[in-house]
Amino acid sequence: MSVNNKHLATFLLGAAAAFGAYKYNKMTDEEKEELSNKLKDKANKLKDSALDAEDKAMEYFNELKTKGADAFKDYMPKVEEFFENLFGKDKGEAQPAAAASGAAPASSSGASTPQGPVSGNVGE
Repeated sequence: MSVNNKHLATFLLGAAAAFGAYKYNKMTDEEKEELSNKLKDKANKLKDSALDAEDKAMEYFNELKTKGADAFKDYMPKVEEFFENLFGKDKGEAQPAAAASGAAPASSSGASTPQGPVSGNVGE
């Protein structure tokens, strides 16, 4: 049976853990308390830096979102209108119930279309 890198790494990790446990058992109570306090301080510093990084990331992404939307509007001014028409969002107007349900809205040319049931859909 050959020894690969995974076996070697496992052996070294186990040896390091055993050595650490041996050294910890040889420490006095004062040294154990000091080690515990050092580890707690390092953990708190790591936690604080992680929280700061999270706050900075949120600010960065919020800034990127607003700047990206503004740049999008500057470079492609008609795209906003296209998406509003595509998704049926008119400025200040509510979407008609017929359009929300998937039925075709009445045309604005004056001629009315029948608002009866629509046939020919899949599953009917």
